[in-house]
Amino acid sequence: MKRREFLHRTACAAGAAWLHCSAFANDALALPALSRKFSAADTVTLGKTGIQTSRLAMGTGTVGSGHHSHQTALGLKGLSDLLRNGYDHGLHFFDTADSYGSHAHVAEALKHVPRDKVTVLTKTWARDPGSARADLDRFRRELGTDHIDICLMHCLTEGDWTERYQDVMEVLSEAKQKGVIRAHGCSCHSIEALRAAAKSPWVEVDLVRINPIGAYMDAAPETVVSILREMRAANKAIVGMKILGQGELRNRQDEALRYALSLDLLDAFTIGAESKFEQEDLIRRIAAA
Repeated sequence: MKRREFLHRTACAAGAAWLHCSAFANDALALPALSRKFSAADTVTLGKTGIQTSRLAMGTGTVGSGHHSHQTALGLKGLSDLLRNGYDHGLHFFDTADSYGSHAHVAEALKHVPRDKVTVLTKTWARDPGSARADLDRFRRELGTDHIDICLMHCLTEGDWTERYQDVMEVLSEAKQKGVIRAHGCSCHSIEALRAAAKSPWVEVDLVRINPIGAYMDAAPETVVSILREMRAANKAIVGMKILGQGELRNRQDEALRYALSLDLLDAFTIGAESKFEQEDLIRRIAAA
């Protein structure tokens, strides 16, 4: 593996582990009352992409790197059954990535549900156009589908990525024109990259790290929220991740979920459950928020 790619992957797997303030992280938050009821299975529209899906996406990459994750450790049947269980509970948003190694598991689940009822989001590490084209062909084979709903450039860290990787962006734009993908965008792992994503008209879908204590985020929550507002003003789709702070908020799930919902900025958010109990518990907690 090339040194630069190794550094990128290390940054992506570890996050920034940015904690806003230890006292703040340990204290209960005074959150506003929600103005309405929410459901994990709510049908939402992702920005101006026209893609309609469920509010909660099923993540398959908790601590995902090197083609492995907590979810793929469940095995092919274990994870595909978990995805199918979520589908039966109204979760129609499958969040996968090449680096998680979960394409085969998603493909197995897709054999048992209507393809046109599911939104499949995946991510590419490609940083050159040849690799991007090869990834799109391989991903579709691995997922067993003729098209991908959303393809993101994965784990961007450079503040000038929209210039540096313009050739890759053009490949994804061409793929959208041909119907190979329906929308493109990015996941960012630095505040500089996130600011660039907010300003880029090319970015249709932003996968953004957000939680109330700043765990595994790019900057303090209030800084990230200000960028989310810029994205919302541009009518970009915003999908939240690290909602539970990669486990830091495991014992404060209700608080974290209410925070995400109270922002009124996220079209959807992704959380990786590791069992049917965890998955159904998340669904119940969102309904009770």
